[in-house]
Amino acid sequence: MDSVANIILYFVVAIAVTVFSVMAVTSRRILRAATYLLFVLISTAVIYFQLGYQFLGAVQIAVYAGGIMVLFVFSIILTRKPGEKESFLDSHRRAIGISVSVAGCILLLLALFTMPLFSGVSLSEALEAGNMITMKEIGNAMVGSDRFQYLLPFEAVSVLLLACIIGGVVVARKR
Repeated sequence: MDSVANIILYFVVAIAVTVFSVMAVTSRRILRAATYLLFVLISTAVIYFQLGYQFLGAVQIAVYAGGIMVLFVFSIILTRKPGEKESFLDSHRRAIGISVSVAGCILLLLALFTMPLFSGVSLSEALEAGNMITMKEIGNAMVGSDRFQYLLPFEAVSVLLLACIIGGVVVARKR
């Protein structure tokens, strides 16, 4: 598993994910940004395949790279002209956006390492104790319905995305 080819492939895919992520959020054309996001999702599927999680990689391609991207492109085309460029943000808004992004990253990392995730133990405590965290425990933490598990927020985000798409269709019909 740790052959030189796998290590090289990992770094190539990691660089591709990083580059396409940056391009997706800095592109002024919204369809190009959606295309860059598609490349990020496919690259993430390659990482899943490389780790040996074929089912998860196939789901990543089928659900996210296939279904969700079709919905994004459909809603973009319904609400905007495809060739329309976005204007740059002025420096005041850019500074606010960067500061909020940095604060959000710090809060997410703090929550990741301090919140109890696995059997009432935080990630940092589990790593310090040398406990092995299995994929089953991570899956239960992400889609479980007990305390400190994330099924409800996951479902809330899916309902929010559905509401955004319906809102896009409504706005497109009013034009």
